[in-house]
Amino acid sequence: MSLFHKLHRFLVAEDGPTAVEYAVMLALIIIVCLAAIASVGTQANTTFTNVAASIGAS
Repeated sequence: MSLFHKLHRFLVAEDGPTAVEYAVMLALIIIVCLAAIASVGTQANTTFTNVAASIGAS
């Protein structure tokens, strides 16, 4: 009966799904941050390249 009680408590507990939900949210936040950083880095590189070209052309 103890094994059945432990299994029932495990299936009813919400700690496991909550941890999984937080892990998924953290993964999505990290992906969005990496995409934003990559986009900003590309735009900054383009800007610096344009500035360097205009300074060199003078």
